[in-house]
Amino acid sequence: MEIYLIDILILSGFIGYFAIWNVTPLLHSPLMSVTNAISGIVILGALQSLNLSNNLFTTMLLLTAIFFASINIFGGFHISARMLKMFKNKDKKQ
Repeated sequence: MEIYLIDILILSGFIGYFAIWNVTPLLHSPLMSVTNAISGIVILGALQSLNLSNNLFTTMLLLTAIFFASINIFGGFHISARMLKMFKNKDKKQ
């Protein structure tokens, strides 16, 4: 059973890589919003699964998922803020 889950993880990684690699630059911002939403769902699911975990490997795997999803969310917000900052008028007096 666990072998099938590893196969699904590897295949989804390949599919995700090739799907994002072929995205035009115009669609990067909407795609980043979607990945932030998916990462939020991953964090919520991992937090709920932590209650059910009964061994160290599962707990460490869930904490790793929370860590990487958090990096994705905070990085996405940082890049979005930088992109929005580019559109502000530089001559505007404050």
